[in-house]
Amino acid sequence: MEIVLRDVRVEGRRSTLLEAAQLRLATGECVLVAGEPGQGHTGLALVATGRLAPFQGEVTLVDDNGDPDPTPARLRAATAVVDLPGVTEPEDMLTVGTVVGESLALARRNALPRAASRWLAEHRMADLEGTRVDALPGRIRTALLTALAVERTSVRFLVLTLPDRHGGEPSGWWGVAQAFASAGYGVLTQCTRSSARDLGAGLPPAEGVAARRAKPVEALRVTPALDLPDAGAVR
Repeated sequence: MEIVLRDVRVEGRRSTLLEAAQLRLATGECVLVAGEPGQGHTGLALVATGRLAPFQGEVTLVDDNGDPDPTPARLRAATAVVDLPGVTEPEDMLTVGTVVGESLALARRNALPRAASRWLAEHRMADLEGTRVDALPGRIRTALLTALAVERTSVRFLVLTLPDRHGGEPSGWWGVAQAFASAGYGVLTQCTRSSARDLGAGLPPAEGVAARRAKPVEALRVTPALDLPDAGAVR
């Protein structure tokens, strides 16, 4: 299965949010897109998952048989946007247990407190049930929210938006992204240019006004080996 963006442009109320983006993401792939905050990360995350209609261009979901399906509803069902600022990020004051319960309810799973506790135990996070989500280390937060996103069984693609804003080494959340790709998901990860360079991408620093306003660019693309040990594990 694959998501294909062709010449996608997204307009905001006062300015262009995303300009002429082109991208392909297949299941089993992990793609890193780099750009400074405010350079279209939100627009890309929403338009690539069918949650925002592009002003120009097209976004197509290609099924496992190679047949294109431009229906936004099908694309939305097959995708999840993880921790998008102001959209899908959990409120800071919520505890891990509460976030798990709410996410399980959205996935139409048993969301009773006992079920949330059981889920956390299965993912080796039982000791963090009463911890505020804003106190989690960056890698753990990303792994937790991504694992909850795939509780919705129709999900085949994940968009992780700016996990580097929570601190920690970029290799931590990039390892989480690759683990889920190795489990068969297509994973689009958005980060700053400096984080991408830390991961080995050959990008120049964002110097000058023009560079700071440049659109996000593909920085890395990897296809991890399938079924890595502990693929998708939270801890």
